[in-house]
Amino acid sequence: MPEPTPTICPLPTRAADFATLPEALDYAAGSSRGLNFYSGRGQLEEALSYRDLREQAVSLARRMLGAGFVPGERVAIVAETDGDFVRTFCACSYAGLVPVPMPLPMPFGRGDAYVAHLRGMIETAQASGVLAPPSLSGWINEAAQGLTLRVAGSLSSLEALADHEGPLPAVADDDVAYLQFSSGSTRFPVGVTVTHRNLMANARAISLYGLQITRTDRCVSWLPFYHDMGLVGFLLTPLLSQISVDYLATREFARRPLTWLSLIARNRGTLSYSPSFGFELCARRASTATLPPLDLSSWRAAGIGGDMIRPHVLEEFARTFAPHGFSPRAFVPSYGMAETVLAISFAPLDTGVVVDRVDLDLMEEGIATPAGDGARARDFVRCGPPLPGHEAEIRGADGTALPDRALGRIFLRGPSVMRDYFDRPDETARVLSADGWLDTGDLGFRVDGQLVITGRAKDVIIVNGRNIWPQDLEWSAEQVEGLRSGDAAAFAVDDGGSERIVVLVECRKTDPAERSALAAAVAAALRDGHGADAGIVLVPPRSLPQTSSGKLSRNKARQLYLSGAFGEGQ
Repeated sequence: MPEPTPTICPLPTRAADFATLPEALDYAAGSSRGLNFYSGRGQLEEALSYRDLREQAVSLARRMLGAGFVPGERVAIVAETDGDFVRTFCACSYAGLVPVPMPLPMPFGRGDAYVAHLRGMIETAQASGVLAPPSLSGWINEAAQGLTLRVAGSLSSLEALADHEGPLPAVADDDVAYLQFSSGSTRFPVGVTVTHRNLMANARAISLYGLQITRTDRCVSWLPFYHDMGLVGFLLTPLLSQISVDYLATREFARRPLTWLSLIARNRGTLSYSPSFGFELCARRASTATLPPLDLSSWRAAGIGGDMIRPHVLEEFARTFAPHGFSPRAFVPSYGMAETVLAISFAPLDTGVVVDRVDLDLMEEGIATPAGDGARARDFVRCGPPLPGHEAEIRGADGTALPDRALGRIFLRGPSVMRDYFDRPDETARVLSADGWLDTGDLGFRVDGQLVITGRAKDVIIVNGRNIWPQDLEWSAEQVEGLRSGDAAAFAVDDGGSERIVVLVECRKTDPAERSALAAAVAAALRDGHGADAGIVLVPPRSLPQTSSGKLSRNKARQLYLSGAFGEGQ
């Protein structure tokens, strides 16, 4: 039975102060720390020290070069939460290749849709090979059919190959470290080009300023390696700062979310992140399950990011787990995106969630004014100031910087900003200016130097001159009895020159009268809460599309509706 790698070891901590990932792993190999992979029941299946990881990655790099891969080529890797993915990712770095993490199949998803999506990503990345777990070999072979690839299969396909003779290629800080595909919530995903210099800048800022990592820290994660928060936040940044990590596969978290908390308690984890829905799932499961003994007092940074932060969800989690040592001051609201490697801002540590309650009527006019008594209000969460060395501006429609509390588009500049979208110069020019400013596509405002995120610019619904945020409509719908988080998708469709609001609602009822009553209740909730008339369309359970990172894809939902997939498109 393997033993988990230790939290503390004598090796002095270096917070991502390296030029490249291979240089960082060479240093981490002097540590007994490493990566630990657990089953859904919390059993340790593999403990991979950084020392062993380096040895295995270098050996695999030589075999990859022996297979004919040429430095600079891209290798697609289906990102299972296991040691093989990490070995392959690091081997690519040592071989001068560019790893490209690919998503796993979605639960309940169709195999043909996954194969088509994977093939599109392989072609978009212009990959020279694709490696995946043996369990996916059939789908991988189908996705790779007709493509010119050096290798398509599992790591075992490389075992019989001869090692490359001679030294491994030199890797420079401006070389590409990896391609990170966007989540694809609005279009087919594009590959974000991240250099070693970009990676180090962001990981260093996370380690030194965002989370202020120390030699006593330990990470715990269930986030997928194909998403930037899982890959950078809980694989690369810990490696670059020599921290041990405990992993639970994402699919196992969905089945047994309390195992995540058990690992934090058992191994005295200090750093762990989740989107809001992960905290919500744990609180919901705790309400119906007998909790094991838990001591969460070691958890000093419970980060929230990856989607819009829902304050009431975090309040419920804190209330549920306070008897188990969890402190609400541990919450760390954060903001980031793949185009900046990962992180843009962190709320100050040990302050918890700071809510900014805004007058919703005035917000629809572009000003985030604090709400008075009796006003229609919306709670937003402060996500902290930009990381040191990075700049943020809130800009109006004419491109000028706006003052505090003025709602606008968020622009960023700094060493973490991506080099480009791979092989997409037009897309790159659309979001990245010649002087380095990135148009994030997000809306928000600043208050007391901190960023507050209000949503995606393209998602905003404009009705009769009013700006209505789709998540507001979705959250109001989900308050109707019988509905829960993730059951609604709101968007606008063109209705003869004006916008009409449509809300798709997942319905588990079969009785026609009950279905009609549910639709009427949702429509009434939207009229009462937002003064908005909406067409309510009931759709089957689990039919609302998600991105590879588990977020609702409103654009895909809208496309499905318009195509008639739910019986009411036009």
